[in-house]
Amino acid sequence: MPCHALHRDVSVPLRLRARFGAGVPTPPAEPVTVTVARVVRPDQRAAFERWADDVLRVAAGFPGNLGASLLHPGPDSSEYHLVYRFVNDASLAAWERSSERRSALAHVEDMVDDERYNRVAGLESFFTRGAGPQPGPRWRLTLLTIAAVFLITSLLQLLVMPHLASWPLGARLILSATVVVTGMAHVVMPVLTRLFSRWLHPSRRPSS
Repeated sequence: MPCHALHRDVSVPLRLRARFGAGVPTPPAEPVTVTVARVVRPDQRAAFERWADDVLRVAAGFPGNLGASLLHPGPDSSEYHLVYRFVNDASLAAWERSSERRSALAHVEDMVDDERYNRVAGLESFFTRGAGPQPGPRWRLTLLTIAAVFLITSLLQLLVMPHLASWPLGARLILSATVVVTGMAHVVMPVLTRLFSRWLHPSRRPSS
């Protein structure tokens, strides 16, 4: 086969990057959320909650951690959910391979009857609040995320920023980023996810 045929389907920019030694760009790291669901034995619930508080406090101190929380079961359930959020896969891997986590897991085995692990990354991580259904199509997540950012930033600019005009630009930007990320993860996105749950999951139809 002629040599030129081997390159027929390779785009010109990619061939130029390969010729001049430039690597193919890698996608940026995305935040990742892990949810661990555990069915706790009825006589171990108090002990498990103390254990979970200790584990979440340790996880929250690891580099790259964006938050860690415990979701309590409903009245007719004994299934707890530990939710960890990290800036990228490397930060999550550092936590999951740590001696602190291994030591903690060794103490929880006798408290639980069942355990499930779920992981999502990117935009989907904003929509994960436990062991519920998987997030919907990415374009819908994108639209709802844009709406959430618009809502938070609009309120911030109208109600807060006019009172902080004397602050340095850097301080105002840090405050804005902190409010947007925290508000999305813990306030706005959980509410919007519940309100638009049917729109986010169009494939979930009642059986006829």
